[in-house]
Amino acid sequence: MSDGRWIASLCLARVGFALTFVAYSASLGLLKQDWGLSSAQAGLIQSAWHVGYLVSLFAIGFLADRYGAKRTFLATSIAACASGLAFAVFADGFVSALLLHGLAGLCSGGSYTPGMTLVAERFPALRRGRVMGYFLAAASLGYALSLCLSSLLVVSAGWRAALLACALGPVAASLLSAWVLRSTRNVVHPAGYSNPLRGLAEVWRNKPAMLAVWAYVFHSWELLGMWAWLPTYLGVVLAYGREGGTGVAGLGIAFAALTYFISMAGSIGGGVLSDRWGRTAVILLMSLASLICSFTFGWLIAAPAWIVVGVAIAYNLTAIGDSSIYSTALTELVPGHCLGAAWALRSVLGFGAGAISPWVFGLVLDLGQGAGGARADAAWGWAWTALGIGAMLGPIATLRLRALRASSQLAGGKR
Repeated sequence: MSDGRWIASLCLARVGFALTFVAYSASLGLLKQDWGLSSAQAGLIQSAWHVGYLVSLFAIGFLADRYGAKRTFLATSIAACASGLAFAVFADGFVSALLLHGLAGLCSGGSYTPGMTLVAERFPALRRGRVMGYFLAAASLGYALSLCLSSLLVVSAGWRAALLACALGPVAASLLSAWVLRSTRNVVHPAGYSNPLRGLAEVWRNKPAMLAVWAYVFHSWELLGMWAWLPTYLGVVLAYGREGGTGVAGLGIAFAALTYFISMAGSIGGGVLSDRWGRTAVILLMSLASLICSFTFGWLIAAPAWIVVGVAIAYNLTAIGDSSIYSTALTELVPGHCLGAAWALRSVLGFGAGAISPWVFGLVLDLGQGAGGARADAAWGWAWTALGIGAMLGPIATLRLRALRASSQLAGGKR
């Protein structure tokens, strides 16, 4: 199979796996009403998914080092199918949703870091940023399709039907993956560590790699918090000053989907630009632009809807524009025999931050809205600002990485 057909097929599978990633967020506004959730509880359910996801990524990184990325990718796809369907069918309140959404996250990591390892194994460094951008953009397409599907189904058939439809994505993706990877070699590095702690220790002592990891951590705080609350916030903006309801919620989900569609250009463009201009240069450009959005977005609640949607597009575009670059940089800073350990460490720290941020967002929102009046509107501003505050350390870590001599390893010598 040619490289083009291979990456296109793997990306299509990634689209299917990603359909479940934002299915809960798409219906969050309606689920809050039907399940009687506070904003903090709603955010905690999303955080449970991220906690499960980071645990799976931590374990899967070591499994990929030991058994190979291909074998790990295919084996874990079965668990993703079962857990996604379980959440869609059986979740009916705070406790069940917390447990089942956490389980779904726990079973969903196999399509991510092993997939990136497969990409790194197949493509050389000078093309890797672009191809990694395609792979991450495929996830954005999956998020967008999930939101589009949900916006239609929550109005016509209810949120349960929306969750079920999205849960079928991993089923189709698993079948496609088995076909795509049938002739791909399962690579197991002979120098890999039998003791995972030794691999972690080598990565931890690798200062350039750890700076890339820390930059990713603060990036994840902002990005995953934004993804969790964007559909709900857009629904609030569209309903501002008028009667809300299911129709407005569905429209908010649809506009959020639009931002995901356009964010695909951020993933691809960020990867392409990082091949040309250098990894850290493009990371700085994207991270500073998304910070501006974090500090302004929530204060636009009373602005015309077209302005808010425009900022949301810019926000999603820039917040995800550097995601693929952190991943690509790690493949260039870490030896192949402990790349899985690097993915594991990055995932536990990055998704740990991403698991906390939706909950913190909800806490800030509850505190502000409890005050009532004008402060209820300001609560959205402070909640989005909390994401920006957490993300501010990302550019600092990137600048420190850029100053190291080891950064010359990035993008064939382009920092």
